[in-house]
Amino acid sequence: MAQPQLIKLQCTECKRVNYWSRKNKKLVERKIELNKFCKWCKAHKKHKEIKK
Repeated sequence: MAQPQLIKLQCTECKRVNYWSRKNKKLVERKIELNKFCKWCKAHKKHKEIKK
């Protein structure tokens, strides 16, 4: 059984790493993109998965 692995989520506007999340890389092959709050931009922005 595959274990979830940690991934970083980076703001698409300011390029800062704001969040860490988990994902099962065997079940989800595409990169995760979530709408999260960025405390530097002070607004909800898209956050994309990046490499460690």
